[in-house]
Amino acid sequence: MSYQEEYLASIERPESFWRSQAEKLSWFKVPEVILSKDENGVDRWFADGELNTSYMALDAQVEAGLANQVAIYYDSPVTDTKESITYQQLLERVSLFAGALAAQGVEKGDRVLIYMPMIPQAVVAMLAVARLGAIHSVVFGGFAAKELAVRIDDAAPKVIVSASCGIEIDRIIDYKPLLDEAITLAEHKPRCCIIHQREQSIAALTTPRDVSWTQAIGEATPHSAVSVKGSDPLYILYTSGTTGKPKGVVRDNGGHAVAMHYSMKAVYDMNPGEVFWAASDVGWVVGHSYIVYAPLLSGLSTVLYEGKPVRTPDAGAFWRVVAEYGVKSLFSAPTAFRAIKKEDAEGVRYREYDMSSLKSVFVAGERLDPPTYHWIKDLTGLPVIDHWWQTETGWAICSNLTGIETLPTKAGSATMPSPGFDVRILDDSGKELAPNEQGSVAIKLPLPPGCFPTIWGDFERYNEAYLTAYEGYYCSGDGGYKDEDGYVFIMGRTDDVINVAGHRLSTGEMEEIVADHPSVAECAVIGIRCDIKGQLPIGFVLMKDGDALDEIALEAELAVMMRERIGALACFKTALLVKRLPKTRSGKILRKLMRQIADGEEYSIPSTIDDPASIDELAAAMRDRGIRKAV
Repeated sequence: MSYQEEYLASIERPESFWRSQAEKLSWFKVPEVILSKDENGVDRWFADGELNTSYMALDAQVEAGLANQVAIYYDSPVTDTKESITYQQLLERVSLFAGALAAQGVEKGDRVLIYMPMIPQAVVAMLAVARLGAIHSVVFGGFAAKELAVRIDDAAPKVIVSASCGIEIDRIIDYKPLLDEAITLAEHKPRCCIIHQREQSIAALTTPRDVSWTQAIGEATPHSAVSVKGSDPLYILYTSGTTGKPKGVVRDNGGHAVAMHYSMKAVYDMNPGEVFWAASDVGWVVGHSYIVYAPLLSGLSTVLYEGKPVRTPDAGAFWRVVAEYGVKSLFSAPTAFRAIKKEDAEGVRYREYDMSSLKSVFVAGERLDPPTYHWIKDLTGLPVIDHWWQTETGWAICSNLTGIETLPTKAGSATMPSPGFDVRILDDSGKELAPNEQGSVAIKLPLPPGCFPTIWGDFERYNEAYLTAYEGYYCSGDGGYKDEDGYVFIMGRTDDVINVAGHRLSTGEMEEIVADHPSVAECAVIGIRCDIKGQLPIGFVLMKDGDALDEIALEAELAVMMRERIGALACFKTALLVKRLPKTRSGKILRKLMRQIADGEEYSIPSTIDDPASIDELAAAMRDRGIRKAV
């Protein structure tokens, strides 16, 4: 079936389309009602089906003959540790830890918060919670105590599972003091904390509340999988919100399992027994979807990597992992490849390894700028797939569907909508725009399986944030356009569109131009307030290692490039050289924070920031250049 046939079937006959996908999984009770409405009027998939996601990911795979196949390749260059865990071994560990959680009173519907680094115990804990029909909420390891406390209060977990420490390149981060402080700050108190002690830093346990992982499993008996409804929650995953209060994205069991299984083949062209690597973290949605659930639901081997794209030990780290485990498809954020490019622009490290297993490179998490796209493609000679999705959707809204039909790629485009996603470009009044006209990217309801049906404990916020802007549509919050071929181009958040003297201009488009300069390794463009023109664009640039071009010369050359490609109306005149850009730990550039600093507004440094010192450096660079109201 061609992409067009598959896509039209999903839009025109959604219930029969997704019924056929659901039949490929091992349900306890196969759903009869495919699409229905819940008490809030939200579309729900497979609500009357009965299943257990952990059972589908583990027991069903063992029963299908995959007991001795590797489920997880654990690779930790920061601890010099490697381990191959088979499906049978993973099932035994998960069943036993589920028993340990049950011994602490965890039952169906209870919440368990997981605060761990990239170690096998984190995956075991997630699957064990799911096995009990409980709801896990994974919080990125090392999160600040205050932010962790907010999540503890919101999710109200009965048990917290953590580790004594995490490791960032060569720096040990003690988790236990952060956890203790968070529990002190939180109004809700967990019944128990199960702590995995890592030899790099042994934590002091607080008795009787804390129990070591070893003790917990030593006293446990294996637990079987508990049946849940398709509409019952599997997990809560917190993402940032405009109010400053995190949003607890809820994922259900039934729709999630079907979407994960379907997307693993349709999007990534992965088959049972092959090796998939999502180079992310289990604390983010990519980790939930494509390190843990989708690969295991599909009978794959997944890579769990505790390291960085550089400095563990060098810019060849990713290529070493691909070669060692025979990775077929690699998925990471553009920022990871830009980091590699910065240290090894000529790809010397890449050519040190046998990369014959690698068939495709997928990127998501932020917009893939064309220069980075071309660098990856020229280096590897492979398809480079830019796909667009959100924490809220759980899988790709738009992609090149390599498991259905690989379409020609266009730099800067996430290709076509995935089956089930009826993507439209709307103006402020909700009118659909013509090709190549930029507007708000919205998705006509119903959303396909796997997308979130609510925010934990706050449906009104869900409704207000996503469903009220355009009646009958999910508002993505991103801006973009479709070209004459139907290819979707995501240009960034709608608040990244700036208004220069009445002209609506995309900072994403400007970033493409800046990044195309041969001396530029990475960049960000923001709009700052201007009394005359409303807003003006400013570029922040990291130079390639060893490049001697000075700031004034670079600024002049970029201004010329901007005039040539956009026109004088862009009014691009200022570019600052910086050593680093403020980013979250997942690699997203904090553009809103950069704007707040430039405009002299009050701002708070988010707990997700990778390097707080980058903020002071940025503010100083703005002040030195006399940028308006920089502080």
